[in-house]
Amino acid sequence: MSSLELVHKDDRKISVKLKGVPLQYANALRRTCLNDVPVFAIDTVDIIQNSSVIPDEGLAHRLGLIPLRTDLERFSEPAGCSCGGDPGCSNCRVMLVLDSAESESESITVLSESLTSDDADILPISGKIPIVRLAPGQKVKAECFARLGRGTEHAKWNSANVSILVDGESDDERILTIESTGALRPEQILLAGIDEVNRKLVEFQGMVKELG
Repeated sequence: MSSLELVHKDDRKISVKLKGVPLQYANALRRTCLNDVPVFAIDTVDIIQNSSVIPDEGLAHRLGLIPLRTDLERFSEPAGCSCGGDPGCSNCRVMLVLDSAESESESITVLSESLTSDDADILPISGKIPIVRLAPGQKVKAECFARLGRGTEHAKWNSANVSILVDGESDDERILTIESTGALRPEQILLAGIDEVNRKLVEFQGMVKELG
């Protein structure tokens, strides 16, 4: 008989003991939680001003790697949005603006708190993530567009670090641990991962039935 037991849970991490769950299913769940749970990330960046030493491409790359808090209930992935996803709408895209302060006398570090969003729920998970170091007189300003995506497309959309360990007491018991980036609560990632695995199994079952 299969069962699931909570081992540990906090704001960023959850560990559950899987009993009687086949290794293949447990590993499928691990990979799904890692790569196939959608989260927000900055996808496109329009550079308005950049007098820093970092080229525009480097600045855009750094912005894309900042984890963003995610709301899966209100937003759709672009491919499934009624607008078609190109260029996007308020149901599938959020704009964030980076407008750094400017100092004429000292160097400053631009942090993620400098990003403002047109949706109060989609913001960096922390305001203390460094983006760029500016010398006196330098400034950066950019318009950033974030969307839901999956880690199978790019690592910036990975929702968590996920691992499986065999419980030392039994080969039939495994500990699944999910460490969230902060975009989603770890229990949200677990539930979304289970839903996604089940959805794929149903889809595959339908494909097999069509062969008959």
